Amino acid sequence: MIKSALAAAMLLTAISTTSSLAQENVNFALDWKFEGPSAPYFAAIDKGYFEDEGISVEISEGAGSLDAIPKVATGAFPIGFADINSLMRFLDQNPGAPVTAVMMVYDKPPFAVVGRKSLGIESPKDLEGKVLGAPPPDGAWAQFPIFASENALDVDKITVEPVGFPTREPMLAEGKVDAVTGFSFSSTLNLKRLGIPMEDQTILLMSDHGVSLYGNAIIVNTDFAKENPEVVTGFIKAVGKGWKDAIAEPATAIESLVKRNPAADAALEAERLQMAIDANVLTDSVKQNGLGGIDNDRMAKAIEQTKSVYEFQNEPDAALYFDPSFLPEGGIKLQ
Repeated sequence: MIKSALAAAMLLTAISTTSSLAQENVNFALDWKFEGPSAPYFAAIDKGYFEDEGISVEISEGAGSLDAIPKVATGAFPIGFADINSLMRFLDQNPGAPVTAVMMVYDKPPFAVVGRKSLGIESPKDLEGKVLGAPPPDGAWAQFPIFASENALDVDKITVEPVGFPTREPMLAEGKVDAVTGFSFSSTLNLKRLGIPMEDQTILLMSDHGVSLYGNAIIVNTDFAKENPEVVTGFIKAVGKGWKDAIAEPATAIESLVKRNPAADAALEAERLQMAIDANVLTDSVKQNGLGGIDNDRMAKAIEQTKSVYEFQNEPDAALYFDPSFLPEGGIKLQ
């Protein structure tokens, strides 16, 4: 009996060890800090969705929606989260770089110009004659030329003040700039935290003003993806479950976030997550078609808009920017 029990225990230990060893370690590069919209990824960890796919995930903060692209392209991170429009330009400037998008998350991008009514900003045209604060690595700033073109803005009449991410909203709160570029759910709530009421804020969401672009997507190192297709497929599956849970129970997802960022204001980050869900993730298109994929006609239009303000060195090719082959057929249903 004792020998039998000992053998069984040793077998269980061996199975456990083998299972642990089989876990693929994946470093995931976020676009930004540990805030509300990153909660679904932490929820996926805590609920064991990555583990179920044989993946152990470590999540790292980013420094802007362009930040993860070179990290993934160089192989420093196998998977990241970044702006697909910036990815287009990166691949144009670095032909053959081993990076592509595999899952669209922000079906409607959060690129925005956020201003203050008390400083005279209520419409795009009001930016003329004003000071616009823009962090150079900011994804919204990267798309501002399209926004300006679509709204017939005279950019020579706009004074652009390069600002750092930490000083962007404080400068607007202090009236040192009249508006800033940023993600809608980031800048607005950062301003609110600084004492600027929502009633004084003007949120010019670029997608509501003629900009037909997609937003941030899961990107992968293509060399890694070729060698580990099941890991990429499993990663996407787990992320989809994380977003589905976050939509159903955002407060629970925020608990997972606060574990990693104890200094976070849980109520504020819950509001930020809900803004991202409502405006960027759970769009009418996603409700109908599922999360993750793209519409080819819309992508073609996005490329044409990019061409209107950016001179491609090489002929743009949507197939280089997005690979849908790792997605489940029919997309990821979130409701």
